[in-house]
Amino acid sequence: MSDLLKVENLTVRFEVKRGGGWNKKSYLYAVDDVSFTVKKGETLAIVGESGSGKTTAALAVARLVKAYSGKVALAGEDILQKEAEALRQTRQKVQFIFQDPYSSLNPRKRAEAIVREPLDSLSRKSEDEKTKIVDDLFEAVGLRPEQQRLFPHQFSGGQRQRIGIARALATQPELIICDEPVSALDVAVQAQILNLLRKLQKDFGLTYLFISHDLGVVQHMSDSIAVMYMGKVVEHADRLSLFQTPRHPYTQALLSAVPTVDRAKRAQQKRILIPGDAPDPVNLPAGCRFANRCPAAQAICQTVEPELKSDTNGHRTACHLV
Repeated sequence: MSDLLKVENLTVRFEVKRGGGWNKKSYLYAVDDVSFTVKKGETLAIVGESGSGKTTAALAVARLVKAYSGKVALAGEDILQKEAEALRQTRQKVQFIFQDPYSSLNPRKRAEAIVREPLDSLSRKSEDEKTKIVDDLFEAVGLRPEQQRLFPHQFSGGQRQRIGIARALATQPELIICDEPVSALDVAVQAQILNLLRKLQKDFGLTYLFISHDLGVVQHMSDSIAVMYMGKVVEHADRLSLFQTPRHPYTQALLSAVPTVDRAKRAQQKRILIPGDAPDPVNLPAGCRFANRCPAAQAICQTVEPELKSDTNGHRTACHLV
């Protein structure tokens, strides 16, 4: 399949005010020189602990956060260079499913108006066409027609997320960014929403950029996975390769924490603990950003930053020891 989304050297930085004289500026690089691709009709998951930069990278792709540098190409067109009407047209092609179904819906609007809102803002369809689209979307996400007249507080958490999914589908986007779409839901409801997302992907040929810290969810949803740490991608591979042969020490530690019901596998699995704290994001070390917490770190790791290198199978790793 061809690449639908191609991100090259994406960097997002925020100015940080710190004490001291002469008003010296400091910057926090939330996303630092990140590159990845997403193939049409597939799912790329970006994983990492809180503060790794995964959500900021997704927001920058959707132009909801300003990128400092880099290129984000959707079907060959650089999103970061678009403004005004061109950007409005692009927003039809990239939609967002937010993490919190409780705060991402306008409490003053009925469900029908929430799903219709992207069509009112971004399309020039007739009222009859919009009504037909909304009716079809409610059916597609498993909501009843009479529920269109209800307000968000009259729905459960899972139902609210179904409204958010329907809203994201309204403009028939080419790319949907899912920012931890099930982390605020009960476990039983999580499975329902994940299965719904997979069904919609198959039915409509959707492409997902899936943000999560839950590797169990990622294993169920993704075709390929990028692991981020302190604003950098440290490992990027297809799902099977990453789960069967993780190469970066950080990825290995994350996977060792994934619970399993397989008794034999659980007996063999050795928990890898990550000691210490992450480095100061405003004053990063010279070498590998994981070196101060890595159980296998060597002298070169403290001084030279590793490059994200690929093997012959496309498994990319940023580690001197690989």
